[in-house]
Amino acid sequence: MRYVKGKCDLIIGGLVFLSSLVITGVNGSIHEYKDEAFIPRFNSFFFHGGSEGLYASKVQDSPLPVSDDSNNNKPLNGKSFIRFESITFRRTKEAANKQNEMQQSTGIVEAIILEVKDRNEIGGSYLNSDAICCTPALAKDGSCKVGEVIIHQDPENPGWPKRIQTSFEGNSEEAIMVLQTVEINKTGMYYLYFMFCNPELKGTLISGRTVWRNPEGYLPGKMAPLMTFYGLMSLAYLILGLLWFLRFVHHWKDIIQLHYHITAVIGLGMCEMALWYFEYANFNATGSRPMGITMWAVTFSAIKKTVSRLLLLVVSMGYGVVRPTLGSITSKVLLLGVVYFLASEALELVEHLGNINDFSGKARIFLVLPVALLDSCFIVWIFSSLSKTLEKLQIRRSMAKLELYRKFTNSLAVSVLLSVAWIGYELYFNASDPLSELWRRAWIIPAFWTLLAYLLLLVICVLWAPSNNPTRYAYSGEALDDDDEGLSLTGSGVIVGGDLSKLERKERKASITADHVFGLGEVVLEEDKRE
Repeated sequence: MRYVKGKCDLIIGGLVFLSSLVITGVNGSIHEYKDEAFIPRFNSFFFHGGSEGLYASKVQDSPLPVSDDSNNNKPLNGKSFIRFESITFRRTKEAANKQNEMQQSTGIVEAIILEVKDRNEIGGSYLNSDAICCTPALAKDGSCKVGEVIIHQDPENPGWPKRIQTSFEGNSEEAIMVLQTVEINKTGMYYLYFMFCNPELKGTLISGRTVWRNPEGYLPGKMAPLMTFYGLMSLAYLILGLLWFLRFVHHWKDIIQLHYHITAVIGLGMCEMALWYFEYANFNATGSRPMGITMWAVTFSAIKKTVSRLLLLVVSMGYGVVRPTLGSITSKVLLLGVVYFLASEALELVEHLGNINDFSGKARIFLVLPVALLDSCFIVWIFSSLSKTLEKLQIRRSMAKLELYRKFTNSLAVSVLLSVAWIGYELYFNASDPLSELWRRAWIIPAFWTLLAYLLLLVICVLWAPSNNPTRYAYSGEALDDDDEGLSLTGSGVIVGGDLSKLERKERKASITADHVFGLGEVVLEEDKRE
């Protein structure tokens, strides 16, 4: 008996898991079905109608209307429900012609709503069988009815898993499901299946839609906290932008080119967070993702990610500090930025303009891999450039700039370590929760990356803030970078200068090979000529 129960549990668990790979197109919390086919599974046929995290209704004292169209179309504040609208089942003409015109019921299709933790209640595990649909042998003791899906009712939650039946009449090709709303009074991850057991209904198609709603709006449960998060992040970027603007205006005479790049990243971050907040707010109010706002939010997100990475790269190269321009390497930096933008835009579009369920793992890997590869290129190039910049500053004894870059390097190293640790946690989280049972914590995965990007930008703003003494980080020629360098040259005379020149030549020879790997060789040669 334990073997059969375990086998049946595996069947139902596999059904729930495989359903994430057989997904219909949906638009927000309105799941639409357009002539979708049922898939055979053991002795049943099923179609996955959707899955979302739903919170319990806050108002449970008044019953929801069942068949009143005007009432069903009104949003119900404080209610959590799944509403069936215009659901139509269409069987083949051959199957319909085999039926008796006078017979009342010639085929049953069942809509089954279950909480994911109750997935073992579907099927015959408690009847010592691995069947999903009831068979004549199992029906002998009255535990189930032939032709129906076996459901073991939860004694702690009567009436669940929920079963709603729709019958074909006579030799009709269509069966229309009665418009009705199922109220959710218990928080959980809910799955919806349409199933039938009669093999004669093979080839049946489903059309229509279902509407899923939480007490506070139409946002799915795993996405609802993100609306508040994006609102807070919008406020955080606004405060950062205001402080930066005041500092920018106060020291406008000492502004360098790098400050304009930082200002652009702050502005993009403000727009990105505001657009995401309004996109989620609109989604929550209507149940559908506003295409226009979503497109703008996705595009601003991709642009901001690209510009942020380019900012980290050029700062690591010493732009505006060690070298006044990037020289001929500018085209390579821009090319990497354009490629990253295109890859990031494609991934964001699929993730946010796709369906509300998880899309195919293969499709996601196909889009994630280029972005991950390009991120790796950025990381390698950034740390390689940082190493060279630190060496140059140390050889030139630019102590103030050296201290600045050491702080920046330490901050960047900490962020990389946090990123690696978080990627490990994310992989563990996804592997240990394939059925989204931990959906209430899922929002922290994307939120972490947004917060980390903000903190890195904050570090750059603090280190490179406009001030009355821009020479502490601004480019001031090759001979004298700051006061510390001037003192050392004055105290040591020509001998130190000669030793310094020897060290510089050794340093250039040692790093020229690595420079050419990342396309930095031409810039170094240009600097050599200037010296």
